[in-house]
Order: sequence, then C-alpha cells, then structure tokens
Amino acid sequence: MRNVVIIGSGCAGLTAAIYAARANLIPLVVRGSEAGGQLTLTTLVENYPGFPKGVQGPKLIELMQLQALEFGAKFLEGDVTRADLSRRPFVLDVGPERLETRTLIIASGASAKMLGLESERKLLGHGVSTCATCDGYFFRGKPVVVVGGGDTAAEEALFLTRYATEVSVIHRRGQLRASKIMQDRLHRNEKVKFVWNSVVTDVLDADKGEVTGVRLKDAPSGEETVRACAGVFIGIGHSPNTALFRGQLEMNEVGYLKTHDGSKTNVPGVFAAGDVQDHIYRQAVTAAGSGCMAAMDAERFLEAEH
Repeated sequence: MRNVVIIGSGCAGLTAAIYAARANLIPLVVRGSEAGGQLTLTTLVENYPGFPKGVQGPKLIELMQLQALEFGAKFLEGDVTRADLSRRPFVLDVGPERLETRTLIIASGASAKMLGLESERKLLGHGVSTCATCDGYFFRGKPVVVVGGGDTAAEEALFLTRYATEVSVIHRRGQLRASKIMQDRLHRNEKVKFVWNSVVTDVLDADKGEVTGVRLKDAPSGEETVRACAGVFIGIGHSPNTALFRGQLEMNEVGYLKTHDGSKTNVPGVFAAGDVQDHIYRQAVTAAGSGCMAAMDAERFLEAEH
C-alpha cells in the first residue's frame, strides 16, 4: 500500500515527488513512456529561476530527479495501463504490476501535436519547437515559420514577432480558425506573413542538424516550393494525456482535467498538476508550482484521515 503514487516525471511530477518525499510519504513516481516530459525535448532553458546562464532541459529534469531520490522518492519504469478510481485505495496497473495507493497525483502532462515528419522529429530542439515562450528568444533577428491556423498558432506567431525579423504563418486552409481578435492582431502586425492552402512536407536540413527552411506543398496545385527560415514552430495544439481517466474524472471539452481549490479533482484523494490540467501557461515553473500544490494537498488529505 502506497501513500502517494505520482503519474508522470516532468517538472510537475518531480516537484510533487520532492515535496511528498520530504513529508516522509515515500512517493512512488511512475515515469511513463515520455519520461521527463517536454523539457527533455528542449535544449537551453533560460526562464527557469536559479540558472542565470540557463540550463539544458534534460539536465534540469535530471537534477530534479536526483533531488527527489535524495529525499526518498521511489521510481518505477513503465506506463499506467489501467486506473480504477471508483474506490479507495485506488488501483493502478503498470504493465504486469498492480499498485494500490491512498492518494494519487496525476502529472502525466500534455503532448504537443506534431506534423509526423521524420525531419521534424530529428530537428526537435534544434530549430523545431512547440513553445514560442520557451524558445522564441533564440531566434532574434531571424525569420521563422509557424504552422497552424488556430489560436495556438496565432499566439505563437504574435509572441515571435518580438524577436524574429519575419513570421510566416503556414496554414492548410484559406483562412484562419483563430478567434476574430487574434486574427485582427496578426493582420495588423507588419512582421506576419501568410502562406495559405499549404502544408509542410519536409523540414530542412536534418543532415546539417539545423533548420534552414521548409518544403511546402500548395494544396490546390500540388506545386512544391522551399521557404527559408531559421526556426519552425508547430502550433497545432496539445493533447492532454488523460484518456486513462475518461468517465472517472471531470475534464473540459478537450480533455484537460478540471481542478478546484488548488489541485483537487472531483474524486477525493486524486490531485492533478502541470500541463495535464493547465492549458493556459504550460511553463516549467508553473508546472513545478502546481506539483508543489498537489503534494501539499495530498499530505493534508492524508493527515485529515488520522
């Protein structure tokens, strides 16, 4: 019987592990298939407090994990394949292993939707990004491309105009899906250019290990062209990793877990932290903060039972 099981090993999950371990709850962290979360896909992180010269994303995750281990947290490799939250203790299946826990912290994050290109995967963190707030600073004085036509793409594009010389918004349709106010802001910004009815078929140049441009296919004609750029930002949204909890926990219309009074879900004893419940900020520091909240909420929940 566990006091606390934490699903996810990104900033939220590891911060929750540090706090729960320091409270002598001996938390068990189920690392998941995307161990370390989205920070493991980035290179230099300059906006996490305490690192004036920045820190590599994987290194930051490594340091957090070492800190959790130092205080007694345990780690388990694998994915949770089944969760029964209908009664306590909660029951989780991780491969062939069955776990029982008095409280559960869900920090399984959200996965950025990608285009599915091999070159995109190879250049992720080397010119391809899913977060303008995280990486836009590195493209000062350079042209960049944003792929997408919704509010996510619009927000990314507008943020990037602070740094880039030109922001090309590439959309597969002839008009944006973003809200009217976001569209108006884009059209008013002189740095924003639009490439309509086009899809990205390749990101150049994986062989060089850096982005030099994108290959575009015009949907109506099938004609292919190359557009030079130094960075590609994928702005087609995120998918919260919550399929396991459908029908058991309250979610919004796209699957993000609903929380109240801090990190509490609609099931007593189940808490949520990080990108799995935050579709607004999605930053390492906010994920860490919510992981702290979840661990403290779990600790207080257990104390109230005694």
